[in-house]
Amino acid sequence: MMLHGEIKDPRIGFVTITHVEMTPDLKEARVYFSQIGSDKDKEKSREGLSSASGFIRRRLAKALDLRHVPEVSFHYDASLDYGDRIDRIIKEIKEDKDRG
Repeated sequence: MMLHGEIKDPRIGFVTITHVEMTPDLKEARVYFSQIGSDKDKEKSREGLSSASGFIRRRLAKALDLRHVPEVSFHYDASLDYGDRIDRIIKEIKEDKDRG
């Protein structure tokens, strides 16, 4: 909700957080996101999210009542792209099989 309602950076497109990985010591959080669009759009969103990381950390500290908030880094999650590519390949194979 914070991404879509409170962060107003125009670089951030319509992103979906897919998962978060925390280090065992809870000092770092790798936040993975997906987005439909070009590689340039995805990079702009990553830059915008990274720019907002301080704001996000402050909001998390307040909302979760934490003294030590992890460093947050954003990474594009390409797994949906891979899944889409596999679906297209399977569909092409099936169409080829149906034709011949």
